[in-house]
Amino acid sequence: MCCLFGMIDYHGSFTGRQKTRLLSILAAECEARGTDAAGVAYCAGSSLRVYKRPVPAHALRLRIPDHVPVVLGHTRMTTQGSQKKNYNNHPFLGTAGGRRFALAHNGVLHNDRKLRRSLNLPPTKIETDSYIAVQLIEQQKALDFSGLKYMAEQVEGSFAFTLLDEANNWYLVKGDNPLCLYQFPRLGVYLYASTEEILRRALQTQRLGRPKKIQVDCGDILKISPDGMIHRSTFEMDFGNWTPLLYEPSVRRSHSPGALEREYRRQLEALARWYGYDSGYVDDLLNRGFTLDDVAEFLYEGK
Repeated sequence: MCCLFGMIDYHGSFTGRQKTRLLSILAAECEARGTDAAGVAYCAGSSLRVYKRPVPAHALRLRIPDHVPVVLGHTRMTTQGSQKKNYNNHPFLGTAGGRRFALAHNGVLHNDRKLRRSLNLPPTKIETDSYIAVQLIEQQKALDFSGLKYMAEQVEGSFAFTLLDEANNWYLVKGDNPLCLYQFPRLGVYLYASTEEILRRALQTQRLGRPKKIQVDCGDILKISPDGMIHRSTFEMDFGNWTPLLYEPSVRRSHSPGALEREYRRQLEALARWYGYDSGYVDDLLNRGFTLDDVAEFLYEGK
C-alpha cells in the first residue's frame, strides 16, 4: 500500500513557496499509506528532476521552484526492494522517444520477472516490481496512449500509475487501485491523491474553493496537458487469477457480482488480520450497515 499525490497548476496560480507548503501538507497526509520512503518529480526549465529519500514524507525537505507547473509525488510502503537503496524508491526515471519521463506506482505487480525474461528486457539493479512499467514504456519508444495501453495490458496485479514527461504532460493509468482527482477551475489547479479522504484532510485548512471531482474508472488513461485540458483513452484490464481489491463499477462488468463480492470480502478479512484486527472486524462493520468499500477505506486510513 503506497500513495500517489501531486499538483497540476496550469494557470500558474501558486508561488513556489505556496506549492511547497501545500504539497508538504498533502505528502504528510499520505503517510497513512506508506512511511518507508517519499519522493517527487517535476520539470525545472527543460530538466526533469527527481528528489526522493528513504524517509517518511514529513521528513522530506521539499522546495518547489516558482515556475514548476506540475509535481508528481509518492509515499512508499515497501513490498519489494529495500527502501534503503534509494534507486528502489519512487518516482522512477525513463526515456521514450527521446523524451524523459518519471513514473510512480501504487499497487503490487506479480509478473515483472516473467515479463523481463519473455520480452528480453535489459537487466536492472532496481528490485522494485513497479520498474517493469518503465521498461515496457521504453520498449514501445513512445510515451503516448498507445504505449501506456500496451504497458497496462501487459502487467498483472493491482495498480494506478502516474507519469510526468519533460513537456509537463501528466498521465494517469487507472487500474483497480484508488485515485481521486480534484479540479479547482477558478484557480486553474488539479490536486490528486490515492484516496479522497487524504485530499479532504489535506485541504481542511486551505481556502481553495469548492473542487470539481474528475471521474476516473478502472481501465481509464488520462492525459492532462500543460493548458489543463484532459484527454482520455482506455485499456482492457485482464485480471486473470488476480481479483481486484476495490469493487468499482467498471470492474464488476468483468466478473460475476456474487463471486467478486465474496472474494472481495475474503481479501478484506485477510487485510484486516494483517493489520492486527480480530477475525470479526469486517463482519461487525458490515452488520452495522457499512459497505465493503467503506470497510476498505477504514482499513486504508487506519480507522
